[in-house]
Amino acid sequence: MNILGISAFYHDSAACLVQDGVIVAAAQEERFTRKKHDAAFPRNAIQYCLQEGKIQVSDLDFVAFYEKSFIKFERILETYLTYAPFGIKSFLKAIPLWIKQKLWMKEFIQKELNYGGKLIFPEHHESHASSAFFPSPYQEAAILTMDGVGEWATTSMGIGRDNSIELLSEIKFPHSLGLLYSAFTYYTGFKVNSGEYKLMGLAPYGEPKYKDLILSELVDLKEDGSFRLNMKYFDYCVGLTMTNAAFSKLFDSKPRKPETKLTQKDMDIARSIQEVTEEIMLRMAKYAHKETRLKNLCLSGGVALNCVGNGRILRDSPFKNIWIQPAAGDAGSALGAALFVWYQYLGNKRIASGKKDSQKGSYLGPGFDKNYIQNFLKTKNIPYIELSDNEIAGKVAELISGEKVIGWFQGRMEFGPRALGARSIIGDARSPKMQEQMNLKIKFRESFRPFAPSVLKEKVQDYFDLSSESPYMLLVAPVKEEIRRKMTKDEESLFGIDKLNIARSTIPAVTHVDYSARVQTVDKADNFLYHKMISKLNEKDGCGVVINTSFNVRGEPIVCTPEEAYLCFMRTNMDYLIMGNFLVDKKEQKPLEEDIHWQKEFELD
Repeated sequence: MNILGISAFYHDSAACLVQDGVIVAAAQEERFTRKKHDAAFPRNAIQYCLQEGKIQVSDLDFVAFYEKSFIKFERILETYLTYAPFGIKSFLKAIPLWIKQKLWMKEFIQKELNYGGKLIFPEHHESHASSAFFPSPYQEAAILTMDGVGEWATTSMGIGRDNSIELLSEIKFPHSLGLLYSAFTYYTGFKVNSGEYKLMGLAPYGEPKYKDLILSELVDLKEDGSFRLNMKYFDYCVGLTMTNAAFSKLFDSKPRKPETKLTQKDMDIARSIQEVTEEIMLRMAKYAHKETRLKNLCLSGGVALNCVGNGRILRDSPFKNIWIQPAAGDAGSALGAALFVWYQYLGNKRIASGKKDSQKGSYLGPGFDKNYIQNFLKTKNIPYIELSDNEIAGKVAELISGEKVIGWFQGRMEFGPRALGARSIIGDARSPKMQEQMNLKIKFRESFRPFAPSVLKEKVQDYFDLSSESPYMLLVAPVKEEIRRKMTKDEESLFGIDKLNIARSTIPAVTHVDYSARVQTVDKADNFLYHKMISKLNEKDGCGVVINTSFNVRGEPIVCTPEEAYLCFMRTNMDYLIMGNFLVDKKEQKPLEEDIHWQKEFELD
């Protein structure tokens, strides 16, 4: 049985194919169109999924769309009517697209796909909850979904058992943890729905000076994690911005203009909202445990990408185990919608392993074989060295040991926002200069942003206070005391961004200013070659950790194809590129021609 899941029209559109309950393929549309967070109907992602599954549209038994458009439209209309006549500009901007297209989602999908079969429309948070529970390793678990907004729900709590989920309680729009965090993302000068990572990364440079103000003026927080926002400070219900003049007056300044210099106040605001967010997430988790009395928790929704908050839940909540959907935002809801049909709608049996999830390391995107890569290199006259399968890991480990920065392109592309050792830029975690070098010369992004470590699963407790696996880079953990470096008095007195270039441990390039790290544990079973490469480095230098950042530059999606990987490599200061068996040395390359565009085409048979 073939089930296609689709999410679209808000941000991070995606498609997923489930065949007989097995996740066969999943990818975001942005990887094909090269438009970051592309919200368009995922035509290219759908084509890829069908191609990977070796089927055509006529072979589909079900298509599942991740939310109910009519209920969402009801929320939008009610919101505008509540605030009328305010918000007429944004109302007039939004309504034509709804009337023309979004209200007629069934007909639109049928026409786009030339599909006459069954269509299923789970609710938005049902799709999130399905993506959290059904691929998880647990037979039963509590479920928390937290995001901006679906139809009406912004947070849901429920239970997953065997092959079904049940949502027990919810918080409704406009009271939203995701939108609260996005409001501060906007206020500190970052882009909503993409800059939230930056706000989280900025937080450790500040002090929580505004935490009490946020909790007294903006958020009425209850002991069970439920809350109400004081809407007089927010503009997202009716306006074209997230915050308003009252918000600016409360914090005594207008929103920071994008790309202008960050101030200590911006850092303090980031720290304050991060601590408030963590407190809300933790209270919600404690309430979910109190209501369900289960030992396992599954998380999804955009807020579940707040890996610092996830780490707090793991350390400080009563749950023994947590599993987070790696594509926790709306992209993952395409997968959730498809699995909802297989398990909840059709009632198929589900047996969880208890240890291993069914998401295959999230390596669910396109892969390119040896012949394809070699043909590309030869056609474009790109100098390269061919390595045997046994040489790849050792050679790359040797280059990392020499402080070289390498573009690592291997196997199938990751599904979700994180690079997990398939489309990664990697380097030496022991190098004190590597963070700044990779941020400014390779990623072309803000220097304050931290890099994540990939660590051998069996070595994680040598470096981090983390007792569980973190295969999807969604948990932040403290760096172990034993490998921390003692600060001098002068270093301890530093504030804000001045903290940046101080080495804090024996792996300074992946140790954030608060001695934390966003950890990816690497399992041999999920990614044999990546694990082998880090193992070779460990054998050579006694270091089982590398820097891992996504293979892209600022403002672009992660690379998908060899063509895109080579272009990214050439437009940055990476030293080497390894694609499959082929090693490309920057020193041997000719300069790129101007305005060069290569793209792999995915076509239906």
